[in-house]
Amino acid sequence: MADVAVVGGGPAGLSAAQYAAKNDLETITFDTDESWMHKAHLFNYPGVRSISGDEFLTIARGQTRDRGATLHETEVTDIEQTDDGFVLSTADDEYTAEYVVLATGGDRSLAEDLGCEFTDEDVVNVTVDMETSVENVYATGAMGRAEKWQAVIAAGDGAAAVLDILSKEKGEYYHDFDMPSDVPEL
Repeated sequence: MADVAVVGGGPAGLSAAQYAAKNDLETITFDTDESWMHKAHLFNYPGVRSISGDEFLTIARGQTRDRGATLHETEVTDIEQTDDGFVLSTADDEYTAEYVVLATGGDRSLAEDLGCEFTDEDVVNVTVDMETSVENVYATGAMGRAEKWQAVIAAGDGAAAVLDILSKEKGEYYHDFDMPSDVPEL
């Protein structure tokens, strides 16, 4: 059983997976490679002078793997809530996780199938920490925003979701802040 299953491989999903894996949570990520980032070019992302969306995804996927997350290039077709967490189904297998971070952009069907509440704007109703009405399910990026679709916002949503998960796991607010001396050689 994984601690965290991330469904989606754009900025929100890859950010969530990096934060989770970096902090020693067993993390599985599902990516169909259909991110809107393939159509993007980043000029307005802090710390990035200019980068194509494709190059951004390549780097972010590498970072995610380097931090210890497992990436599966497959679609999650169903998520079922159980007494122990969640079962995520793909065409070929089933995976279990305690927490689920949804990062599927404008496709909100998995959130709907799980019974997450929606707003009047027909987006997933989330808290400031990206938690949905279904305990231990988070919805990030465009899933919870009617209009504000930006890579940097989505990445922040992924981080916020996992910081909330880490806070739950540790029993107190967790602040992920690294000092230069904390950084391992990669």
